[in-house]
Amino acid sequence: MAQPAGTTEETSGAGSAPVWTAGRRPRVVIIGGGFGGLACADGLGGIEADVLIIDRRNHNLFQPLLYQVATAALSPADIAEPIRKSVGRHRNISVLLAEATGIDTAAKAVLLEDASRVPYDILVIATGSDYNYFGHDEWRQLAPGLKTLREARMIRQRLLSSFERAERSDDPLERRAALTTIIIGGGPTGVEMAGAVSELGRYMIRRDFRRIHQDEMRVLLVEAGPRLLAAFPEELSHYAEDYLRSIGVEVLVSERVVAIEPGSVQMGDAHVACGAVVWGAGIKASPAAAWLGLGGDRIGRIPVTPALNIENHPEIFCLGDTALAMGEDGQPLPALAQVAKQQGQYVASVIRDLTRGRAQPRPFRFHNRGNTAVIGRNAAVFDFGRFRLKGRPAWFLWAIVHVYLLINFEKRVLVSIQWMFRYLTRQRGARIIDEKPEFSEGEEVPLASAAVRR
Repeated sequence: MAQPAGTTEETSGAGSAPVWTAGRRPRVVIIGGGFGGLACADGLGGIEADVLIIDRRNHNLFQPLLYQVATAALSPADIAEPIRKSVGRHRNISVLLAEATGIDTAAKAVLLEDASRVPYDILVIATGSDYNYFGHDEWRQLAPGLKTLREARMIRQRLLSSFERAERSDDPLERRAALTTIIIGGGPTGVEMAGAVSELGRYMIRRDFRRIHQDEMRVLLVEAGPRLLAAFPEELSHYAEDYLRSIGVEVLVSERVVAIEPGSVQMGDAHVACGAVVWGAGIKASPAAAWLGLGGDRIGRIPVTPALNIENHPEIFCLGDTALAMGEDGQPLPALAQVAKQQGQYVASVIRDLTRGRAQPRPFRFHNRGNTAVIGRNAAVFDFGRFRLKGRPAWFLWAIVHVYLLINFEKRVLVSIQWMFRYLTRQRGARIIDEKPEFSEGEEVPLASAAVRR
């Protein structure tokens, strides 16, 4: 028999239901406004609870298309929307622009950067992940990743500025260095960036520049492992590598980066002078495990129960890249948008049932809708498990899926129109260079004097 909200109830996979004062609306706090956090918030719209989203940025972001902002195919506003706009129709949901720095589980409060505290009855941790520089955080400024709009704009600034510097240079070696882009990491981000940078340079140089030539451009994709797209079947991995080589990308597998300096990257004993470096070599979870005093896995993810809450803390849920949740095969679920979104929807259903005094649903089960990566124009790979797709059909399916996943109808229409225009004309409409860029937005990294490799 269901018990009224405000009492304690044993639930499968989650221990005891959270407790709050009878007759008072429960306070649900969600840390993070990404895929998982927003999916959870949307599912809690209109319930008898006060929901608060805490995020250090005022917008949600469709990260899978950040590489298109970095390569001037889309503008930042095409893939981002203010969080307040996303949840504004739900009167029980509010937003706080602040940065969480800790969690006091005894007092049930989230600690903020300004030393204030936000109390909660139910807490959802959806703080995502960051790039892992494997102990070399000093490389971050020289080799930005693709997690934020700021980083994407920084990469775009450096890419476009390097073409301009090459155009005005009379030194062949300096031009060659400026037109060299190095992408570190052969996962989906690295593969997508390599293909996009190659296409950007080839078509832009041929049409818009007069003193530099297409054959002076180099794109290097560096992967420490034996093959690209290690999470994909070997058939698709080999297809991706062959396609990238066919469009001029130099693919270096089993190659480790030793050092990154202003204007150059060292691999083994060789230095490669370059105009821009992009990082995509691995991720680590947010520091949420440390906030809770828990030991995460090797990349900092928090172990969760089948109901996605934390052992001995049934009132705290964790999802997305921050959660170490196991699939039916006993392996950790991947850091994918579809995983975070499904988990957010599931946690929302659990919280709705808790506030209504209903029995908890069955443990979370991930429904895999396929893993994909785009490689270039008319080229992508799609892995559905037993069924695999590559080439033009996979590219069209990738485009359909990504348009569908955008935050609202307006973004879907805008991105679709721009993609059609870009497909027909091969032109990039977001090629903006700031007149006096701040360091944080894309300082012109000086070129190294080292000889160009090979």
